[in-house]
Amino acid sequence: MRIPGKWLTAGGLAVALATVMPTMATAAGGRPTAAGGRAAGRAVTARSGVTESGLPGGLASLSPQQLAGQRVIYSYSGLTPPASLINLIKHGEAAGVIFFGQNISSKAQIASVIKQLDQANASPLNPVQAPLLLMTDQEGGEVRRLPGRPYLSEKQIGASSQAETLATEAGQGAASNLRSVGMNVNLAPVLDVYRTAGDFDDQFGRSYSKDPNVVSDLGSRMITAQQAHGVAATAKHFPGLGAASASQNTDVGPVRLNLSKDTLRTVDEVPFAAAVQAGVKLVMVSWAVYPSLGARPAGLSPNVVQGELRNRLHFTGVTITDALEAGALRAFGSTQQRTLLAAIAGMDLMLCSAQSVTQGEDARAELAADYTGGVLNGPNFLASVNRVIALRQSP
Repeated sequence: MRIPGKWLTAGGLAVALATVMPTMATAAGGRPTAAGGRAAGRAVTARSGVTESGLPGGLASLSPQQLAGQRVIYSYSGLTPPASLINLIKHGEAAGVIFFGQNISSKAQIASVIKQLDQANASPLNPVQAPLLLMTDQEGGEVRRLPGRPYLSEKQIGASSQAETLATEAGQGAASNLRSVGMNVNLAPVLDVYRTAGDFDDQFGRSYSKDPNVVSDLGSRMITAQQAHGVAATAKHFPGLGAASASQNTDVGPVRLNLSKDTLRTVDEVPFAAAVQAGVKLVMVSWAVYPSLGARPAGLSPNVVQGELRNRLHFTGVTITDALEAGALRAFGSTQQRTLLAAIAGMDLMLCSAQSVTQGEDARAELAADYTGGVLNGPNFLASVNRVIALRQSP
């Protein structure tokens, strides 16, 4: 979860792993054997979605570190990207970068930074010749990292008699604004169905409506407009944070939303189903716990990621975590431990948004080790890589 001025995000590891391991076969699509994990020498071919050594027209063989890097979004502090990030990009060990207000002093400045990152990505040392995923939160209203469009918040749009037109214009405006500096992913729209005035989403104008059908319609219009103008949209925060109260903040600590499975499926998930039908390219999964769907935060739960999003809503695009450093995950150990649990649950991209390159490096190293060691299912690991590379290659 994100609000102006700061990055908000919607027992020990032994207990967490003990809970997860029995479901690994379900989450990974098969028994996570070492043989299934030792596929690092095979070429990853995003075009065909298969892996085969030396396949004509495919990508060059990727090392475990490069494969793992395709599943990590990095961040940094200040106005200048550090040499360590440039080096990772040059060597094909980064899927992309997220930018915050602290990284941007002007449009010209961030455009110059992005040009530098793009040049690093074009290095001959990088076997993944596909654009980086360069993203920010440009929701509208108070939540904007770049000056300019969209000016209206989702709440303002939802309350207007011209809501449908304004939602489309917001998507067009966000895409135009982001593309003007070289970004290609927007972590928007929020598809949460808020419940009461002043609750977590409503206090910042981050929900279109209390009516899931209105949220579905307006969110889909924004998604369609954004993606038609070359910026991938992200529906968040699945399966919905609309029931969170003003004080329930996953950045600070655990959030538990005691909603029945029926309520989740007939209210909160409805706009996400519409987004999937509209072709949304990414879905961000929340860190709240939904007891009716399981005991773990949604982004660490195969029941949510695989059961609800993949199997029930038939989403085939890229899943992305909320901020990996969120306070809601403090019981789940280090960056490395959180990364493993998120990967087991079925998350494709790890959002390392602590504004430290080291955080992303830790996530990448963990993914590489778990892949080569067979802790993570090999074919499904490569399927995540292929989904991400396909997104990077999409117009």
